[in-house]
Amino acid sequence: MAADEIEKHLLVCFSKTRLIYNKDILSRDSGECTICLDDLEQGDTIARLPCLCIYHKGCIDEWFQVNRSCPEHPTD
Repeated sequence: MAADEIEKHLLVCFSKTRLIYNKDILSRDSGECTICLDDLEQGDTIARLPCLCIYHKGCIDEWFQVNRSCPEHPTD
């Protein structure tokens, strides 16, 4: 990748806003967290993204330290 292309890419990445989410307590078991692959269990603190995907709150917080989009919908 050429230097000017890298610079453009970095500007796009760093200017993209981080998704916001709603924090909630899971009311029933709900599959698995696709970040850590552990089960999402009743009572877990979760984050629900605008696309309605849910993850453990701690998992998505760590994800957002290096990414700015949903793990399952990176182009949204």
